[in-house]
Amino acid sequence: MLASVLALLPLLGGCQSHPLTDYRAATEAGIYYGTIEDLKKLNTSDAEESEVINLKRAGVSEETIVALVRIAHEHQHPFVNTDAVKNLSHANFSDARILQIAQTDKLDSIGGDALLLHVVGLSDSSVQMLLDRRLNGVPTMAVNTIAELKNAGLSEKEILYRVQNGMTDSQGLAEAAARQKAMARNTGFRSNSGRKPR
Repeated sequence: MLASVLALLPLLGGCQSHPLTDYRAATEAGIYYGTIEDLKKLNTSDAEESEVINLKRAGVSEETIVALVRIAHEHQHPFVNTDAVKNLSHANFSDARILQIAQTDKLDSIGGDALLLHVVGLSDSSVQMLLDRRLNGVPTMAVNTIAELKNAGLSEKEILYRVQNGMTDSQGLAEAAARQKAMARNTGFRSNSGRKPR
């Protein structure tokens, strides 16, 4: 009997008890009673409740919220990925797709990439394609390399063409540097040639 209890201790250690979590804030945020009961069963902490409320206010369905908390607990950590979920939602990822990403336990890294790719100026469809490649283990240029190519004057279509044809980060950065150097040289030539003689 003692051996069985000791064997369970590592599992119990990854999921601390939170019997005193106050769910009044969740109720005031408009979260349904049934959802709150589901969260209680998942032993949600006060910090997680704040995350839940933020997701509710961001328009994420309560069914998805409960699933996200459950998946985080299955990975032996609390749910703290609200920003990542919102970034993916803003990139038009469906709830089902977000839950698939949560299952990989890569919400923060993938959500951060989604935000940065949007900042670079890529469309939702391109962002989803690039992140899908990464999730499927297909070699894909890093976000900073894509940003350098965009800054060097390449269009979204040209960047995707290079990604699909297997351009590496080192090749991408080399092309971006060469293009930026050429742009600077051409800009300097135009500037000098446009001066009036004294």
